[in-house]
Amino acid sequence: MLDATGKTNAELHARREAAVARGVASAAPIYADHAENAELWDVEGNRYVDFAGGIAVLNTGHRHPKVVEAAKAQEDRYTHTSFQVVPYEPYVALAEKLNALAPGDFAKKTLLVTTGAEAVENAVKIARVATGRPGIIAFDGGYHGRTIMTLGMTGKISPYKKDVGPFPTDIYRLPFPSTRDHITVDDSIRALERLFLTDAQPDRVAAIIVEPVLGEGGYMPVPAELFQALRAICDKHGILLISDEIQAGFGRTGTWFAVEHSGVAPDLMTVAKSMAGGYPIAGVVGRAEVMDAMIPGGLGGTYGGNPVACEAALAAIEAIEEEGLLARSTAIGETMRARFAEIGARVAPYRMWDIRGLGAMLAVEFVTDFDTAAPDAALTKSVVTHALKRGLILLPCGMHGNALRIMVPLTASDAIIDEGMAIFEAALADAIAAEHQMAAE
Repeated sequence: MLDATGKTNAELHARREAAVARGVASAAPIYADHAENAELWDVEGNRYVDFAGGIAVLNTGHRHPKVVEAAKAQEDRYTHTSFQVVPYEPYVALAEKLNALAPGDFAKKTLLVTTGAEAVENAVKIARVATGRPGIIAFDGGYHGRTIMTLGMTGKISPYKKDVGPFPTDIYRLPFPSTRDHITVDDSIRALERLFLTDAQPDRVAAIIVEPVLGEGGYMPVPAELFQALRAICDKHGILLISDEIQAGFGRTGTWFAVEHSGVAPDLMTVAKSMAGGYPIAGVVGRAEVMDAMIPGGLGGTYGGNPVACEAALAAIEAIEEEGLLARSTAIGETMRARFAEIGARVAPYRMWDIRGLGAMLAVEFVTDFDTAAPDAALTKSVVTHALKRGLILLPCGMHGNALRIMVPLTASDAIIDEGMAIFEAALADAIAAEHQMAAE
């Protein structure tokens, strides 16, 4: 079925192939026409349940009425002045709100920028100036952006870092705790202690940065005891702790920020994605004295803290508060975790090796069998393909590409979530059947 313009997915794909750089990949071979909450329709009129949420950007769903209304109202006043030229209240109001929401019983200040990578870049810059030190320590599997600096911190080669280097110096990496790789929290801490002896002089390290739940690395939560140990080590050596909340923040894990599950307050946090319900904005929130380390003019950006995006963010945060979406995230997570376990045991025994995450930030990991637990990226890809055919948008993740991550809007109804889970079950059955057919041939 065609829309009123007569466009098709195939036609738009052909135009895209001719006009868009090859390096910009898309997970689904469909083109969006319109969307509402947790549903999306392509240009041919096909409807999809959206469990991807624009890569965890839509905790408040597509086109949340409060967010759209706030953005439109701001557009009627002004759309841009550049905060560095003529400042405006929406930037100040959003900074105040983020300072109040961020964990930690200390004074905070905020910088607003446009993208997550830009936020991480600025967090590193601020940490270096505040401490007078160059070193940054990150973790295997962490994803922090696609700029040269943030790629240097990102702990996954393909597709992000392939053939891109060299990367900046004074970046060090630690092993992330992983049951699959038999790495414990103690192993990670011992590796840090060894790093201090071999390559990273502690009083030359500005910050340790970690995603509280690895995003591209497979939706693996940081164990609370690791966060607590990092906090103690940072305090001992005068190192700043940065929690990269870009994917995990704003209710996705059942708390405003995922680091709150550990009881630890970071010195700096990077935020973006679901902060503004689909509008591009990001930020760094941190200790006031640290955030004030840069001289005036040292921070900013032409579009940073765009007024329309600021108003959208204030509205999205208000919606999370008013609609109880933190509790809703926890409830969705509990329901989906139980449902995934039941489906896996019944439809694909000994293939769904792990169901993990916090709140509604969940992943299911597929393996060839439980004895070897060998990652099965082929089955994962097949499930994604069959799900899309049946009307469900899913995204893979993980170091081996064998996990599916769940980023369904927290505003999705129980009926929509049930529908999505039913499609997932059918898609998994399709993928297993296709696998058996290939083996038979």
